[in-house]
Amino acid sequence: MKVINVVESMVWEAMDSVLEQKPGICRCEKCRADIAAYALNQLSPHYAASKMGEILIKTGSLDPDMNVAILVALTEAVEIVSANPRHEKGSISE
Repeated sequence: MKVINVVESMVWEAMDSVLEQKPGICRCEKCRADIAAYALNQLSPHYAASKMGEILIKTGSLDPDMNVAILVALTEAVEIVSANPRHEKGSISE
């Protein structure tokens, strides 16, 4: 197994539930990538080199507040990116 930033996979997994709470927000790949990048820059990385390490991080064994921090970072990222998309504001993809 390679070394992975488990927080990155958690951000991608949580993104759809955050976007569902924000109707009218663009869901194109460019905006989704910008949302993920912004959120990840607000969060501390948590690396794992084994499946067990990944499971421990995802279940909150290492940081019980991590899921809340991810949701907060994603919510802020959605607001920032939707206010400043890298494409025309009228071209919303849902």
